[in-house]
Parts: sequence; C-alpha cells; structure tokens
Amino acid sequence: MNKSESKYYNTAVVMDEALLLILEYKDYEFITVKEICQKAGVNRSTFYLHYESMNDLLEEAIEMINQEFYSTFNVNPTFIQENIKNKNKDNLILITSEYLTPYLKFVYEHKKLFKLTISKSYLLKSVDAFSFMNEKYFAPIMGVFGIEKDIQTYMIKYYINGIIAIVNEWLKNDCDKSIEEIIDIIFKCIRAEQSKV
Repeated sequence: MNKSESKYYNTAVVMDEALLLILEYKDYEFITVKEICQKAGVNRSTFYLHYESMNDLLEEAIEMINQEFYSTFNVNPTFIQENIKNKNKDNLILITSEYLTPYLKFVYEHKKLFKLTISKSYLLKSVDAFSFMNEKYFAPIMGVFGIEKDIQTYMIKYYINGIIAIVNEWLKNDCDKSIEEIIDIIFKCIRAEQSKV
C-alpha cells in the first residue's frame, strides 16, 4: 500500500469510527454528512470522494465491525477441529455455546448498529459472520456426520436464518435477556426440531 492509498484508507476508517460514535447517541436517520465530517475532522468533499451516500458509509462501517468480529473471535479453530475428529457422532453437536457466546457478546456490544441493520435488511451482515463460522466449524462437523456437501448448504442456511431470527427478536427487545438465556432459547428450538425427526 503506497502513501496515498494508506491515507485514503485511514480517512475511511476515521469516518467509519465517526459514524459509530455518533450512533451511540443519535438515530441513524438524523445523522448528517456534516456531522460525520466534523467528528472525523474531514471536509464534505472528502466524504463524497469516498462515498455516494450515508448508506455506503454505513455498509462500510458494518463491514469494519464484521472484520473486527472475525479478528477477535476467540475460539481456536484447530482445537475445535481436532476435538471434532476425536468425538463419536453421539457426542457431537452442530450448535454449541462455545461459538454462540462470542457472537452474541459481539452483537450485544454493538447492539445499536445491529438494531439498525434490522431496519436496513440489505445491510445485514450477520449471515457473513455465520458463513465464517460455517467454514471453520459447522462444515467439518457435518462432514463427520457424513452429510453430503450439496445438502450441507441447505442445512446451514436453515440454522443460520433461525439463529438470526432469534437474535433479531432479542435486538428488537433491546437485548432484555442475557446471552445465556438466548443460547438456551436457541438450544430449545434446535432440540424441539430434532425431536420431530
């Protein structure tokens, strides 16, 4: 990355951070480009050099948050994958609190931003976070169960969309339940579905 690319990138990061800071005390619909520029210490023309609209900035900020999630996800994939190999099918489950806890904690810590994504569903990047977990954890587990790759895609979409629906409901209720309670709800839904089989 050369100096001008670095400066361009750093300016974008500053504007992403400015948006996230303002979101702490103001609803997105009422945030102006002027406020972003003042908070970031840049002029209006710089904003429009980077973005066509506030929604472009919001989408980039959400992507930055997702990258932060990936980099801080504290479950060791090698340990889990080795653990998967050493377990028989009866002791192996697809959804565990080991990787739900850091995800839900992250959502809770950024709940204002995630609540915003509910109203702007095209920006919802929760699926990306689960795609990351699918690659690292869910797919290897389904492999142990001998589930064919073409069916794995359908199964993971089913789980992902169900969990996202629960998380969205949690956010709509301003995260009124603890992370442990939400995990328990997810497990109850999964057990209820499995008991039908």
